[in-house]
Amino acid sequence: MTLGLARYNKGLVKTKIIFITGGVLSSLGKGVAAAAIGALLEARGLRITFQKLDPYINVDPGTMNPFQHGEVYVTEDGAETDLDLGHYERYTSVTLGQEHNFTSGRIYHNVITKERRGDYLGGTVQVIPHITDEIKQAIMAVAPSADVAIIEIGGTVGDIESLPFMEAIRQLKGDLGKENVCYIHLTLVPFIKSAGEVKTKPTQHSVKELRSIGIQPDILLCRTEKFLGPDIKAKISLFCNVEPQAVITAQDVDNIYEIPLLLHQEGLDDRLVETLNIWTRAPRLEVWEKLVARIKNPKDRVEIGIVGKYVDLRESYKSLHEALVHGGLANEVQVALTYIDSERVEREGPVSLLSHLHGILVPGGFGVRGVEGKILAIRYAREQKIPYFGICFGMQLAVIEFARQVAAIPGATSEEFFPEAEHPVIYLMREWYDYRTDAIIRRDSAADKGGTMRLGSYPCVLTPGTLAGVAYGEAKIMERHRHRYEFNNSYREQLQNAGLVISGTSPNGELVEIIEIHNHPWFLGCQFHPEFKSRPLKPHPLFRDYIRACLEYKLGLPHPGGEI
Repeated sequence: MTLGLARYNKGLVKTKIIFITGGVLSSLGKGVAAAAIGALLEARGLRITFQKLDPYINVDPGTMNPFQHGEVYVTEDGAETDLDLGHYERYTSVTLGQEHNFTSGRIYHNVITKERRGDYLGGTVQVIPHITDEIKQAIMAVAPSADVAIIEIGGTVGDIESLPFMEAIRQLKGDLGKENVCYIHLTLVPFIKSAGEVKTKPTQHSVKELRSIGIQPDILLCRTEKFLGPDIKAKISLFCNVEPQAVITAQDVDNIYEIPLLLHQEGLDDRLVETLNIWTRAPRLEVWEKLVARIKNPKDRVEIGIVGKYVDLRESYKSLHEALVHGGLANEVQVALTYIDSERVEREGPVSLLSHLHGILVPGGFGVRGVEGKILAIRYAREQKIPYFGICFGMQLAVIEFARQVAAIPGATSEEFFPEAEHPVIYLMREWYDYRTDAIIRRDSAADKGGTMRLGSYPCVLTPGTLAGVAYGEAKIMERHRHRYEFNNSYREQLQNAGLVISGTSPNGELVEIIEIHNHPWFLGCQFHPEFKSRPLKPHPLFRDYIRACLEYKLGLPHPGGEI
C-alpha cells in the first residue's frame, strides 16, 4: 500500500474521488462532462480538483501533431497537457499543473527510472503491481488538495492501452471504500432516424466491457440527440445494473455552457452527493443561468476570420475558439468564426477571402508551411484597417510583415524558416534570463523539441495608454507562453522609428512580449497565449477589447486605437 493510501485509510485525507470513463467511441465529450460536474460541485460549495490520465505512450502531448491530438494546453507551471485541462479551468476556479495530466509514457518512464535506480531491489517489475501502483500514486498525489477529485480516463473502454489505468481505478475502490469512490461511465445512445427510435445496445455492450474488468458503474451519462424518457432509462437500468435515477441524459446542446444546467436538471449532482455520502448546500447556479441567457440573446454579431494551417480540425484551436466566444459574451455579441486556410490566401489572395470580415486573427503555430498566406492576411488587415489580433506566431509574423513593408528591411524573416537569413527580425535567443527559475537559460536549435521552448507563466510590464495598457488596466501582468523564437532586439530601434509600438516587455526589458500599430482601429500582437486564461465568467481583457473593436468596425464607429 502506498503512503498516500495509508494516509487515506488512517483518516488523514477526506477526498472523495469520481472516475469518468468513456465507451462505444471516442470524442463523446468526457472532458466537458468532467468540467461540468466540477462546476456543479463548486456551485454546492465544494473544493474540487481534476486529473486527466491519457493512455498514449508519448510522455506529454507537446510534440504531437495537432491533427492527431488537437490543442496542447499550457498550464501556469509550464506543463504541456491535454486540451481537456482547458475545459476544467474554464468551467471552474481551479488552476492546474504538471501533476494533473499523466500519460502511459510518463507512468512507464517513472517506473523504469525507479527500476534503473534500484528502488525495486532487483524484483521483477510488472504491470501489476508496479505500473498500477504508480498510477494510484499519481492519483493520490492530487486528491488531498480538494473535497472531490474528478479523474478522467482517456480513450475508450476496451482499448488495450487503457487497461492498466482501468485496473488501477478498480483497485482504488477497494483501497478507499465504496463511499469514497464513484464511477461514471459516459456512453452513447444513438437515435436511428430510419427506425425513429434510440438504441440502447451500444450502451449495454460498453457497460458489459467495463464490468468484465471489474468495474460496475454507479452512474451512466448517456450522450444522445433525444431526451431519454422513463421507459428507455428503465431498460438501460435493467440491462446495465444501475438504478433508474442513475441513468442521466447527456443531450446534445447548441452551446457547451448549457451542460451544467442540463445535468443539474437531470439530477446528476444530487445523485453524486448521495453516492459519495457528502453533505453540501443547495447549488447556486445563477451565474450559469445568466451566462446561458446572454449566449442565447446577443445584441449583435461579428465575423472573425482565423487564418491558420490546422483549420480542418477545430480542436487545434479549442481554447482560442472559446476565448473569442468569451470576448463576445463581454460585449453581448455573437462571434461567428470563419477558419481560413492560409495556403488558400497564398493562392487566391486576401481580398476574396477576407474582405467581408470584421476582424482577422492569426493564431499560434510552428513551421514554414502557409506562412506567406498569413503574412498576406496581416498586411491586408493593416492596410485596410481591419482589427487584427496576432497570437504568438501571429505576433512574430506581424513583426516580419511590418519590417518588410513599413520599415523597409528587405528579406526580413524568422530564423525558424531560414536559419542563415540576413535579416532575422525573429530569432532564437541564445541566452536570456528566466524569471520562473531565476537562472540564465541557454538554448540552441540542436536541443530536443520542446527543450528550447519558453513554457508557462511569465511577467510582462505594460506601457500605459497603449491598447494593452488600457485593456488590462494594470502595470504588470502574468501570461502563459509556448514558443521558441523571440523578437530580435538588434532591429528594435529601427522598427520603433518606423512606427512599431512595443507595449509590453519582460521586467528587464529584454524580451518583447506585445507589439502594436497605432493609427489603426486595433492592431496588436502578443508572444504569449492569452486564450489559456480566458473564462466564460471572466473573459480575457484582450479578447474583450478585440471583439469590441470588431463591433465598432462593423458599426463604422471611430476607435482611437492606442495612444502614447
